[in-house]
Amino acid sequence: MAKLAPSILSADFSRLGEQTMMVTNAGADYVHVDVMDGHFVPNISFGADVMKCLDRYDTASYDVHLMIEDPDKYIQDFVTEKTDYITVHQEACTHLNRTIQHIKSYGVGAGVSINPATPVSMLEDILDQVDMILIMSVNPGFGGQSFIPQTLRKVEKLVEIREKMGYNLAIEIDGGVNLDNVKEIVDAGVDIVVAGSAVFGADDIEERVEAFKKLI
Repeated sequence: MAKLAPSILSADFSRLGEQTMMVTNAGADYVHVDVMDGHFVPNISFGADVMKCLDRYDTASYDVHLMIEDPDKYIQDFVTEKTDYITVHQEACTHLNRTIQHIKSYGVGAGVSINPATPVSMLEDILDQVDMILIMSVNPGFGGQSFIPQTLRKVEKLVEIREKMGYNLAIEIDGGVNLDNVKEIVDAGVDIVVAGSAVFGADDIEERVEAFKKLI
């Protein structure tokens, strides 16, 4: 069974704690925290202080996605008792092996993400070191984009490599996920599904989380 990680990028920031509790109580497995710096991606979201404001709420663990330049400078800021994963972009890291070890040094799962135009082959030398690979199924920077179907080929390739080599890593996908395509996505081999506007844009957020959970 796949896990669900609603992205709070699509939440109502004036009700962030309340809505994060809602998705958690409805069965969300993680809280996906999209961090954007306006440089690596053409948008600015929020930083560690906003994420840490959620610490006082009884929420699911954090799945932190750093869409930022030079992420090594900020990794420690996003480490809390609730942080399960910190994911960086292959395209943003000059010394990716070192960045992975930096994340792991805090006892946090290390993830690496690739954009839609980046092939899986760029990851092959670090797959034995990571805990998760995040496949971007839209070009990162904005919520509400349409899913790029070709990204499922990357998922299938990763599943093939994982099974052949015996790697212990989760496969996550982020971008354009909705109730119409989530079953196909999970069937391709995805372990963690990120959904933003498809969850927080619903009239009944808790009901929408439950609908996702039934499909995955």
